[in-house]
Amino acid sequence: MTHKRIIVFSLFLIINSCDFIAFASDIIPKPNSKIITSGEFILSNNTKINYSDDFKISGDFLMDYIISEEHVEEYVNKINFIKKNIKNDEGYEIEILTNEINIYSKSNKGAFYAVQTLRQLLPVEFENNKTKLFKVNIPCQVIKDSPKFKYRGMHLDVSRHMFSVEFIKKYIDALAMLKFNTFHWHLTEDQGWRIEIKKYPKLNSIGSYRDSTLIGHYTDKPIKYDKTRYGGYYTQKEIKEIVEFANSREVLIIPEIEMPGHAQAAIASYPYLSCRQEKIGVATTWGVFEDIYCTRESTFSFLEDVIDEVIELFPGKYIHIGGDEAPKKRWEECSHCQNLIKKEGLKDEHELQSYFITRMEKYINSKGKKIIGWDEILDGGLAPNATVMSWRGESGGIKAAQMGHEVIMSPNANLYFDHYQTKKEGEPVAIGGFTPIEEVYNYNPIPKELHENEKKYIIGAQANVWTEYMKTSEHVEYMVFPRILALSEVLWSSNSTNFTEFKLRAENYFERLEKLDINYSKHLEKEEIK
Repeated sequence: MTHKRIIVFSLFLIINSCDFIAFASDIIPKPNSKIITSGEFILSNNTKINYSDDFKISGDFLMDYIISEEHVEEYVNKINFIKKNIKNDEGYEIEILTNEINIYSKSNKGAFYAVQTLRQLLPVEFENNKTKLFKVNIPCQVIKDSPKFKYRGMHLDVSRHMFSVEFIKKYIDALAMLKFNTFHWHLTEDQGWRIEIKKYPKLNSIGSYRDSTLIGHYTDKPIKYDKTRYGGYYTQKEIKEIVEFANSREVLIIPEIEMPGHAQAAIASYPYLSCRQEKIGVATTWGVFEDIYCTRESTFSFLEDVIDEVIELFPGKYIHIGGDEAPKKRWEECSHCQNLIKKEGLKDEHELQSYFITRMEKYINSKGKKIIGWDEILDGGLAPNATVMSWRGESGGIKAAQMGHEVIMSPNANLYFDHYQTKKEGEPVAIGGFTPIEEVYNYNPIPKELHENEKKYIIGAQANVWTEYMKTSEHVEYMVFPRILALSEVLWSSNSTNFTEFKLRAENYFERLEKLDINYSKHLEKEEIK
């Protein structure tokens, strides 16, 4: 069935006696091929959109973006969604002629990204619907485009500081606009458990709240606390709502359930999960803690139950199980852990962690899912089917690729957006480090150390947003934008040029961010561009 929809713009006119509005296009990420031809397509209330059910997500998005309210009797041109056997499932072609715009793609994914490109060919006033544009002239052109990497990810930690459902949707919306296809949602930590697990209600009544939060930086002396209870969690109903929204933006959500380390919130809820089985509190400061999951059968039963509920909420093929920063002191002192090492013929506690991860991987695989872990899961031996997310530089990713495992590059020196982005004074407190936008733009996820037959295992990259020092959504936006613009181009574009050219396009893009009410960092304004 084909839906025929009529476009009518219900906005105010801001340019007096102007029938047509001309505009420049600065598409980010940059398309692989863009050829301007002669003529213009006139978008107006006499344009109709044709799309089949195969392209419903993309067609509906375009309709909602442009706003259609009234019936028009006479049509002068049209926008068509057309299935075409393009090699890449996420690839697309846009053909803008004088009387029609044709969007070609193999799947809705490609069509959706075509719409995001078309969106950037329209005036920024469309972003907040505060202007009426009677007619918009779009230069005729042909765009052919497809992504460079199949995994294009952004992360957000909601355990150190939590953010509203509305902001999570806004964040996902921004990712989709820039052609990211993955949202890595960090849901459990020492400082808070943020996902409702119905079988274990104390995870939310106890583990989701901490009694106090560190004031200032971790290195400040003396350390101070605000002595205010902080926390919350996302109900399963809210998570389903967010997952449904992400699906409408062609964004896959990967939930992270940390194990065996960063488990203090869970242990505070159920002390039997730890080696000492002593009551402790949810962490009130940042860092790495010695209380991690014990290797008792009761711990594995708990984690399997948790995974069962997580899988029901997230339809994607990946579950992130963390695996990073797990001190082994408690295992060294634990008679059960030491007996398990002997029973399984393991060399040491590092191999015990490999046993832990491999066992959980086997269970997750039995549910039709795959695991992703931080590069520490390489220590002691890598689980058979694991995907490695390399954060401690690139060495872990290189090693995993050489072993034939999928790798997502996420080195902290290049892609940690909790680092400072400028050395100017007056910046909000950050964890440390210095990762300017130019460094992000110039990053290549494929290490030169890899041979040609090993490079295929680098499936993409991801930037991480750890929120120890980000209490508000506005602060998150400030740290993410505009660096995310650079990463979008690294992961999508095969036709990128150089940073000087990119930052001119990025500065022009800022007006769109303003219309979207995104609190971007302004240290790339025109007066700073040389």
